[in-house]
Order: sequence, then structure tokens, then C-alpha cells
Amino acid sequence: MCGRYTIYTDADERELLEILRVIEANSKNKPGIDFKTGEIFPTDRVPLLVRGNKGGMNIVLSNWGYSLYGKTIINARRETVSEKNIFRNSLAAQRCVIPSTGFYEWNKQKTKYLFNLPDTKMLYMAGLWRWMNNNMEFVIITAEANESVLSVHNRMPLVLTRNKIESWLCDDENTKNISDFTLPELQKIAV
Repeated sequence: MCGRYTIYTDADERELLEILRVIEANSKNKPGIDFKTGEIFPTDRVPLLVRGNKGGMNIVLSNWGYSLYGKTIINARRETVSEKNIFRNSLAAQRCVIPSTGFYEWNKQKTKYLFNLPDTKMLYMAGLWRWMNNNMEFVIITAEANESVLSVHNRMPLVLTRNKIESWLCDDENTKNISDFTLPELQKIAV
């Protein structure tokens, strides 16, 4: 499960600063286009990386969660994503990467932990997007937790290493083997 994540603008990672810079530059002439930073909650509007029309990546803003009959679906299980009607088309052609500086999980005692990658302040999560009622929406793909997260929660986002980002976005064959993506070891910090 992934119910919250972070985008801290004080992270000095070039990638995050570039993403935020591009969004701010593109929204200067478009009043009302804003996005959330800090602790991200479902339905917040945030930056995503998506496949460009001519390959490569584009940066867009999207709301977290697929709306469905008055409910919001925020995650898609890796094990069943290709089987579910709501996700099947997105998996085939509308994949995204969610840039973050980490994600939160809580243990049974309600202790909150921040998970991120060692040696970097960036953490990229695999996701899916769609258009619904003239609004772009996305979900985060989750997987069974690896050893680095399992002591806190049994699910975790499908975390992508930098060298897998373009492949996830652009290689349609790659998604047929979604179960083969290896989850990196993460560090946890009690907050």
C-alpha cells in the first residue's frame, strides 16, 4: 500500500529541481495551475513523468487517484494490474513515473516511517495514468514488500531505479514482464 509520499523542494537533487523548474515555467502564463509539494495525499495535483509523443519524457501535472463511482483508487497491485479492466489500457499505453523524495508507511503500532533510497534523495515510483472527465489521474503500482520494508508493511510501491525509468515509460514489451522488476533495498526513518 502507498497512501502518502513526499516531494521536498529543499532536496538538492538536480532531477527534482529540473522537474519543478519546468512545471513552474510552463504554468507562469496559466493561472490556477499549481501543484502540491511536501507531504502528498490522495487527490493532490503533482508532477509526473510520461512518455512524450516522439519518445523521451514529458513532465505533466496530474491528480493522484482514479475516480470511480464516488471513490478514489490510489494504487494498483502489480500481481493483478494486467487483469483488471480499470488498469489494462493504462498498462498498455499510459504508464507514468512518479518522482518523489520518499514514501510513508505505518506499522501496527501507528509509527510513521519514511522510506527512501540510500545515497540519493530521489525515489521514482511506477504508475499508470488516464484521462477522466477532462482530468488527468494516476495510480501508483504496488508490490509485495521486500525485506527492507516488510517489518513495517507487507506492500510497497514499485520503485524504479534511474536506469529503468525510460524503459518503463517507452518499452511496451517491458510491461509484459512487470513481475520481473526487482525492488531496490530502501532505508527507513521513523518520523
